[in-house]
Amino acid sequence: MAGVIGQRDLYEDEHEQFREIVDAFVEQHARPNADRWDREGRVDRDLFTKAAEAGILGFGIPEEYGGGGTDDFRFNAIMGEQLARNPVSSGMAGIALSNDIVIPYFTDLTDDAQKARWLPGIAAGELVVAVAMTEPGTGSDLSGIRTSAVRDGDHYVVNGSKIFISNGQNADLVATAVRTGDDPHRGLSLLVIEADTPGFTRGRNLEKIGLHAQDTSELVFQNVRVPVENLLGAEGTGFAALMRNLPQERISIAAAAVASSEGVLERTIAYAKEREAFGRPIGSFQNTRFELADMVTATRASRAYLDHCLRLHNRGELSAEDAAAAKFLTTEQYVDIVNRCLQLHGGYGYMREYRIARDYEDARITTIYGGTTEIMKEIVGRSLGL
Repeated sequence: MAGVIGQRDLYEDEHEQFREIVDAFVEQHARPNADRWDREGRVDRDLFTKAAEAGILGFGIPEEYGGGGTDDFRFNAIMGEQLARNPVSSGMAGIALSNDIVIPYFTDLTDDAQKARWLPGIAAGELVVAVAMTEPGTGSDLSGIRTSAVRDGDHYVVNGSKIFISNGQNADLVATAVRTGDDPHRGLSLLVIEADTPGFTRGRNLEKIGLHAQDTSELVFQNVRVPVENLLGAEGTGFAALMRNLPQERISIAAAAVASSEGVLERTIAYAKEREAFGRPIGSFQNTRFELADMVTATRASRAYLDHCLRLHNRGELSAEDAAAAKFLTTEQYVDIVNRCLQLHGGYGYMREYRIARDYEDARITTIYGGTTEIMKEIVGRSLGL
């Protein structure tokens, strides 16, 4: 039982080889640019083409369109784990977000003509993708979406705005939740809006307390004319499509949260062995050992539950309730672990030159995006028949 992670039997040799590819890519392309990306608030666009060339972007896209042709979500989990456990730049999150959250809309909801139009460019990293749901007055309650799409001949005319959109500054294609009818749920549709369409504008790249290299944008639509052939699925099926994809988004966030906790603990244990107080390493004090023992044990338990959920998801059996439970359990635990590990670092933990300070900044959003902890608990609570 040595180490933080403990024993795992989820992955095979090909997954471990992919882990090495991800690590090598991060060292070559992300580490040299990490500080600059943080200052600029976004990554270079060519990061997406380089990721595609390395085989770590679009591996869920069918081979005939230039992708990897695999539906094994364990590859997604490997990538999320590596980016989270040994964080170099939050800018790499845009690649993972594309794979786990956005690309499935383009592979699962498109017809043959749409696949031929969009998937080759996405697979090559030449078309950057984003999904736009959240609005200034609407967060987790998708039924409150007000961005309108009014049919006008062979186009929809879109008016409204979105906020907190990841990849928004770089995106070429935005899968956008719009209101095409009055019914709170059956009145929602998904339109792919191309960023060069007149009337589409990018607002501010929002300044956040963490994840500084991951761009997060306001998007504005003013009389944007979108061809009807950009509709994903049938009109009025947007809510169902969004609900279908959310469990994968949430298990992806959970996987990153557990790996992040493991990474924070590994670095804190190393620090506790080196940092001395009163003439001996702080790891030799009983309180430090008890704190670390408690956190490591909790993380191993979450890892076991998460790996169970990943197996279910790979078989197409993951329920919305399990995804929600995994999401709130692991992200709340991650925030708690970062806070406690920062305390063990003492004053140095408050200095940004130490990774734990940046972990503290980055961790907080995980209990919010992808659905807040409160919404996740509501989903689990309803499943209990209450």
